[in-house]
Amino acid sequence: SDDFPVTFGFFLGVSKIAPVAEAYINPIIFLFIGGFMLALALEKWNLHRRIALTIIASVGANSQLIVMGFMIATGFLSMWISNTATTLMMVPIALAIVAQIYQHLPGKESENLLGKALMLAIAYSASIGGMATLVGTPTNLIFTGYVKEAYAVDISFDQWFVYGFPLSLMLM
Repeated sequence: SDDFPVTFGFFLGVSKIAPVAEAYINPIIFLFIGGFMLALALEKWNLHRRIALTIIASVGANSQLIVMGFMIATGFLSMWISNTATTLMMVPIALAIVAQIYQHLPGKESENLLGKALMLAIAYSASIGGMATLVGTPTNLIFTGYVKEAYAVDISFDQWFVYGFPLSLMLM
């Protein structure tokens, strides 16, 4: 349905092809596509799982360190792919780890608290990590597109990173 205006608009004489096609060739659209391609590559090769499990292996079974490890992994992944995609990748891993840690330990309450803490940590760190780069969350790209159109100011990936990354580190 996205191609409808370009193809049928031209053939029906409603519009010329160039003005309609320009809306599809916006650089922000290509950044979105690049972010989605990166997310697909991460999922295909289970890199997100490897990063999370490596952090968990290094922090041990301490619940506070597990939460911190998940925050670091989620924040890092969210810098490069969408917050939503990062969260969708990390939640099943967190749930599996909670189930494994407390499978043999008594105390359903502590399992419940760790699960809640991990879900909140993943949600917050995905949002915080997404602020670090332009491709971290779609709102960053929309904002830069608006600033370019309204004020004729280009914000590059590097310029955004210089301000976004330190802010993300402080909030993390």
